[in-house]
Amino acid sequence: MGWADESPTSIESTRLSNLRQVTSGMAKAGEGYFSPDGESIVYQAVPPEFPFYQIYRQPLAGGAIQRISTGRGRTTCSYFHPHGDRILFASSHLDPNVAETEANARKQQEEDRRTGRRRRYQWDFDSFMEIFVADLNGNNLTRLTNSLGYDAECAYSPDGQQIVFCSDRDGDPDLYLMNADGSNVRQLTNAPGYDGGPFISPDGRWVIFRSDRKREGYLQIYAIGIDGQNEVALTDNQGVNWAPYWHPRQPWIIWAGADHSQPKARPNYDLWVMPYREEEGRLAGGPVTRLTDHQAADVLPVFSPDGQKLMWTSTRGANGTSQLWIADVKLPEIAWPADSE
Repeated sequence: MGWADESPTSIESTRLSNLRQVTSGMAKAGEGYFSPDGESIVYQAVPPEFPFYQIYRQPLAGGAIQRISTGRGRTTCSYFHPHGDRILFASSHLDPNVAETEANARKQQEEDRRTGRRRRYQWDFDSFMEIFVADLNGNNLTRLTNSLGYDAECAYSPDGQQIVFCSDRDGDPDLYLMNADGSNVRQLTNAPGYDGGPFISPDGRWVIFRSDRKREGYLQIYAIGIDGQNEVALTDNQGVNWAPYWHPRQPWIIWAGADHSQPKARPNYDLWVMPYREEEGRLAGGPVTRLTDHQAADVLPVFSPDGQKLMWTSTRGANGTSQLWIADVKLPEIAWPADSE
């Protein structure tokens, strides 16, 4: 993968059109996903005067924003059930010390505002994070995991029968599968380091995820069979590659990546796409195409259910905060290098 700009002008106009910001009014928002009918989104956002993300549902055509999570603790990784009638997410609201956790975070944020300090992004693997499901109004909340340690980064299979998620219940973050009701938990990966951010392919046969098993902190994109077999790395570079996601109708994956090869340079995250195909029982990736080259960070991309739109988290707005953006997307023609003789 080449990281450098290929031309002095932006490449975005060739692939993206009708760009618009779709969240506002929160301190920051991101990691959004479309409902199965494409008419609403669910995402995490930090509300005013609260230190942690909460989960919200929002109609794209306009209307009231609905909080789905409880309003306490940390939350992340929301996802619609394929039937569109419930929302999966992870939350630490059952932390017995949640009030103290929130108070400490508020104190740190106030100190940062006073001093003008801007902290680098760091994800907290909260040991009280568990996976829950609720209806579209945040009611009928049901707990699906109950293990010591971090359980999050969850998504449904296309048929809604299974959930893939990340857990550090065995000592480090690996991937697991469970039935949609939380039963029949089984481990999918078991490698040193972090495996996370999994999604099941549209045909239900593969799981794509990110891992730093090769070099700590340097995430690469991997795929593994739903049966835990035929694992393969799809990227291998001196960068951080994360948030992979499947196109719903064509053999493409998308992710966010940045060059981290120069320690003194500021890495900038952009969106990249890669076609894939099956070769000898494993997935193989094709030529990589860059979709964004804005000076702001572009991360956490997802396709709409019809594959015509792209939604992602970006700081490209006027105030520089993380918000959700949507654009119409035009993917390149799929072209594979000629097979070697």
